[in-house]
Amino acid sequence: MDAGLSGKEIERRMAIAGLSPEKLSAILVSHEHRDHISGVGIMARRYNLPVYINKLTLAQCQTHLKKVRVNLFRTGTEFDLGPISIHPFSISHDAADPVGFIFGNNGDTLGLATDLGTATKLVRARLSKCKAMVIESNHDPEMLINGPYHWDLKRRVQGRRGHLSNDAAAELLNDVVHQGLKRVVLAHLSEVNNEPELALARASFVLNSCQSRFHLEVACQDKPSRVFEI
Repeated sequence: MDAGLSGKEIERRMAIAGLSPEKLSAILVSHEHRDHISGVGIMARRYNLPVYINKLTLAQCQTHLKKVRVNLFRTGTEFDLGPISIHPFSISHDAADPVGFIFGNNGDTLGLATDLGTATKLVRARLSKCKAMVIESNHDPEMLINGPYHWDLKRRVQGRRGHLSNDAAAELLNDVVHQGLKRVVLAHLSEVNNEPELALARASFVLNSCQSRFHLEVACQDKPSRVFEI
């Protein structure tokens, strides 16, 4: 899902994780911001991969997708990619038609939702039955307010179409946790306005206050996470 790094860096990180780009079957695009699409065209052309994207997002990033096979999906409509069912759902972010994804196979589901200024009822409903999920925990509110960002950017990050704070991510997790949840990855952490320890501390409070015993970890900006199965 997405390819915001350079093709070379994506290949390097996949190699570290023991993965091969030759085994990729497609690229899914969540929205058109540069940190999500910079490497899409490069990887798609290099490995002859189809790109799955919705119409409004495509209209914003066609220059990145020259000579690429494009398959359009409709937000809210499930489709299949090989043995995996994929359900793109709307999220609240300042992009044309941003989406999160639910991936399903044999009854097991993985939810992926980053870049959302607020966790709507729809987001909560989609994530509520996932066995594993990757959710945004972008910033610590105090670090953001006291940090170097211009006030306009601070307001954007804080807004309902910006990014989830550690506190908001913990609230989302508290609302969707269930006995079948096995793994949670906190993602899209700001390198300027957050620390992995802060994100983990807020989410761990939910872990300690409920009966569910899921594995909790942080995805860092500068290295790949471990490969896990669900």
